[in-house]
Amino acid sequence: MHNKAHLTLLGKSSNVGLARITTATFASELDFTLSELEEIKVAVSEAVTNCIIHAYPMDEGIIELDLEIEDGKLIIIIKDKGIGIKDIEAVLQPSYSTKEEHMGLGLAFIDSFMDEFKLISEIDEGTTLKMIKIPEQLKNMVE
Repeated sequence: MHNKAHLTLLGKSSNVGLARITTATFASELDFTLSELEEIKVAVSEAVTNCIIHAYPMDEGIIELDLEIEDGKLIIIIKDKGIGIKDIEAVLQPSYSTKEEHMGLGLAFIDSFMDEFKLISEIDEGTTLKMIKIPEQLKNMVE
C-alpha cells in the first residue's frame, strides 16, 4: 500500500486541530489502534504548535505537512521556514524550552510516541521534523 498527501497551513493555533485530524484520518489506512492514532495526533499537535510558537514568533508563517504511507509505515514530515533552532541538542532534552511559560516536553512526547524521528534545522532557513510510526500489529508480525 502506498499513498501521499500534502497540506499547507497558516501557522496559527486554530490550524493545529486540522493538522491532527488530517493526519489521523490519513493514518487510519493502516492498522493503527485507537491508542496509536491518539499518539500520532499528540505528536502532530506538538510539532505544529512548536512551529507556531518558536519558528514564527512575530508572524503567522507557513507550515507544510507531508504524509506518506510506504511499506506499512506512516511517514510524517512537518516543515517551516522560520527562524530555525540554534541548539538542536538542547531542544532534544526533556524540560528544555526557550519560553519560560512552556514545559519543554513536546519533543519528548514525539520521541516516546514515534518509532523514529529526526530534527533538522538551519538558522533563518527553517526546521524539518520527520516522524515515522509503524502499527504495533505490523511490528509484532515481523518479530
